[in-house]
Amino acid sequence: MDPHGDVTQQAISRAVGEELRRLREARGWSRAQLVARLPSGIGDRTLLSYEHGTRHLTILRFIELCHTLDVPAPSLLSQALQRARIHLQNLVLLVDLLAMLHDRSDKFRPMHQWARNKLNDFPDGVVELPPSSVRELATFVGCSYPELANYLARFIPEKDMENEGVTPSN
Repeated sequence: MDPHGDVTQQAISRAVGEELRRLREARGWSRAQLVARLPSGIGDRTLLSYEHGTRHLTILRFIELCHTLDVPAPSLLSQALQRARIHLQNLVLLVDLLAMLHDRSDKFRPMHQWARNKLNDFPDGVVELPPSSVRELATFVGCSYPELANYLARFIPEKDMENEGVTPSN
């Protein structure tokens, strides 16, 4: 197998596992409590290996875990990839505008006025940016798409799926 593909698979498994762990802990559940809620009857060690990314999840098991945690599987996957900054070119990025406004990076300073204007339409401070919007903003700022996507991915909302069950939408 391609060594680069292995790294990507491992990174994705770790990112998804970390997101599952974060969400489980936000619910206040131990691993044993989550396992008890799963219809498949997996063990604590199996869940631990998923959370650490040492064992790959099947799609069906991933959906089962997401359903049990009461979160849409696509939302959890997107947040995991955004947090790990993997495949950003394919993601709708969730951006916390208020956190971005506290950033003092000179290169991305033009984004501050955009963020302030967006707050008028999104008072909760969270926006979803599809790849096409990130491309346009990158042109405006004068940087590459990957550079801006990586910058924006840093501002993933901390009050995300953990408290609401779903991600905000435009």
